[in-house]
Amino acid sequence: MLAFLVRRVIGGIVILAIISLITFLLFFAVPGSEVAALSCGKICTPETMALLQKGLGLDKPVIVQYLIFMGGIFAGRQIGDAYCSAPCLGYSFVNRQPVLETVMNRLPVTVSLAIGAVVLFLIFGVGLGMIAALRRGRLLDKISMSFALIGGSMQIFVLAPFFLYIFVYSTDLLPLPKYTSFFESPGQWFIGMLLPWVCLSIIFIASYARLTRSSMVDVLNEDFIRTVRAKGLSTREVYVKHAFRGAMSPVVTILGLDIASLFAGAIITEQAFGLVGVGQLAVNSVNNSDLPMMMGVVLLAATAVVIANIIVDVVYAIIDPRIKVSA
Repeated sequence: MLAFLVRRVIGGIVILAIISLITFLLFFAVPGSEVAALSCGKICTPETMALLQKGLGLDKPVIVQYLIFMGGIFAGRQIGDAYCSAPCLGYSFVNRQPVLETVMNRLPVTVSLAIGAVVLFLIFGVGLGMIAALRRGRLLDKISMSFALIGGSMQIFVLAPFFLYIFVYSTDLLPLPKYTSFFESPGQWFIGMLLPWVCLSIIFIASYARLTRSSMVDVLNEDFIRTVRAKGLSTREVYVKHAFRGAMSPVVTILGLDIASLFAGAIITEQAFGLVGVGQLAVNSVNNSDLPMMMGVVLLAATAVVIANIIVDVVYAIIDPRIKVSA
């Protein structure tokens, strides 16, 4: 297991290095004068622009700029008259604040949104799929899959106003969604994030219900299930101990791939519910052409996806020990 984990971590580091290079080239492989103009603001003289180009290192070859950028992440770097301590992702063109500090201030909102949504769609999606598989062909199976089909066709920007109208504005059952730190008040954190969680998770619940049902039905038809039944194991042991474990392998695999989709959904959900998270920061940075902030958000999202996939790979190896040998 340790060797398997080491290989996955090394592979993740390589992937992040490649992503950082591609991202840097996409955002900064343009004439230095254009980047300096974005940093300079509305009132900018040629003399000021020349100083910015030199201070930001834009007068150097692109590959040298990239190496300086990567060096700043590990050892810090000088940007103009200011020193940016490690890990340095630069300064925002808009508010002149450190990119990493700004992103980290917004990160708890997005992490809370993502964690809550994952818990909900795994519990209800997998649970609904299990029930449908065990009652396949019956009324409960048809009702479950109909719900999954309807839920999968919904969009966040449609669900959010609907939920707000029903639960907040019309009935006052819930307060207007608002982020409160979990460490400050767990109860307020839960209540404030409940509607965004439900809204973001519904689409995923639908897909995971269908996936779990399909996988569970396939596993229940396997020879080893007939064998354990012939040995006299109880229905509960057959379903939970053997069939469930086998059916979870594709679910865990898809979960790793859906992390990126979850971040994309978080952007829309934050905008719909007025949550000040990384998603809203990404939208604002694009609107303001804030290149360092955009790059910081992209690298953060990439890091989260890589880490999540490493965790998923480890869980997958625990579920199916053969993976450690073949990987």
